[in-house]
Amino acid sequence: MSDATGPYAPFRPVTGARVARVAALASVLLFGLIALFGPSYAGSSPTMSLLNRIFILLFGLVMGAFLWRYALIRAIPSPTGLTVVNLVLRRDLEWSQVASVTFADGAPWVVLELTDTEELAVMAIQRADGRRAKEEASRLAALVEHHQR
Repeated sequence: MSDATGPYAPFRPVTGARVARVAALASVLLFGLIALFGPSYAGSSPTMSLLNRIFILLFGLVMGAFLWRYALIRAIPSPTGLTVVNLVLRRDLEWSQVASVTFADGAPWVVLELTDTEELAVMAIQRADGRRAKEEASRLAALVEHHQR
């Protein structure tokens, strides 16, 4: 079990997650309202009108689910390694697999350079979080350095 405030606390975005949650809820609400109260088109059959409304609602639900998934990205450090959970990809790394941590100017998130010459984005540490993102990138780099010894 990891300490919620120590060096092994999970990395999570703040600003991006808040925006994604609000947008997800707004998407479901907006498309739900359109599906319920949107106009019916003259000449369309009741079945077609119902199908259109169902598809509008489903579109809002899918969009909301995608945005909510974005709000759940994280990176979970432990004494043995790092689990990176990005939008689509989940990857478990041992500390020895991480060569360096970079947070280049203008980059949207931290990138891990791996020993096999691959790069892995850590979307949980996002530039949109400002000073906090730099502190979190430094904490991750310190963990990598500590476990390289």
